[in-house]
Amino acid sequence: MAFQKYIELPNKAKMPILGLGTWQSKHGEVTNAVKAALEVGYRHLDCAMIYENEAEVGAGLKAKIDDGTVKQEDVFITSKLWCTMHHPDDVAKACQMTLDQLGVAYLDLYLMHWPMAFKRGEVLFPVDENGVLQVDDIEYTDTWLAMEQLVEKGMCKAIGLSNFNLKMIKEIQAINKVPIANYQIELHPWLTQEELVQYCQDNNISVTAYSPLGSPDRPWLKDTDPNLMADPEVMRIAEAKGKSPAQVLIRFALQRGIICIPKSVTPSRIKDNFEALDFELSATDMKDLMALNKNYRVCAAEWIKHRHHPFTPLAS
Repeated sequence: MAFQKYIELPNKAKMPILGLGTWQSKHGEVTNAVKAALEVGYRHLDCAMIYENEAEVGAGLKAKIDDGTVKQEDVFITSKLWCTMHHPDDVAKACQMTLDQLGVAYLDLYLMHWPMAFKRGEVLFPVDENGVLQVDDIEYTDTWLAMEQLVEKGMCKAIGLSNFNLKMIKEIQAINKVPIANYQIELHPWLTQEELVQYCQDNNISVTAYSPLGSPDRPWLKDTDPNLMADPEVMRIAEAKGKSPAQVLIRFALQRGIICIPKSVTPSRIKDNFEALDFELSATDMKDLMALNKNYRVCAAEWIKHRHHPFTPLAS
């Protein structure tokens, strides 16, 4: 079967299987990264309010629209609802803030970033005088129902989830009228997420992999933490293919039918990442990479204490 460069969503929209991630992209770098990506051929930008760089993403997009490189309708734009805006009365306001920052009239996809609600307000990580995160008790099912209204209003074309566990996904499925179009999770050879991926693909929910390279520049990285891109098996396959470890890791997700959003602000790496579309891993390569799974999570958010934390020992 021919490799598909798009995943069709329940609304029949085509979501490019490779996108540019913008998490941890610093101010002053994001605009040029977006421009470089669009010039290379990316047509999918993954954004979020919490990244605090959506205005710069929008500036890069506008520059490439203005110079004729792309039309807005040809670029698939994803963003995410942050945890302080889970109250149903805040959801439309949050989406509008993102639209204004990006300079677009609608989003192709809007995800609930986490199932956990934080205290309402303008502070993105509200803490008390002791530095303890202030959470809220809003049910994510209520937040979801408010997100469904965004589709009805034309503010976004599809909605989905991020960082939910299987039990939580099923709870949304029990009450939703608008389909869950996409589910975004950390995914790479050390965290293959087979049960979740299979469930989503069986239920017509597309899957997006974040941190597909193991997030080597994450702020909480310790000197003792292992490096996925230096895994001997990843390096062996990369050398045999004449590719970089990053290209192998991206291709690993793509060949599983999973959308992949590697982050880079370096034009040469942005181009190299995009070239993961142009080669193939063998069935043996894929089997060897799948065998690396050890349920190693780089974005566990274990410091957040919340009854809806998705990554408990019992959560999958």
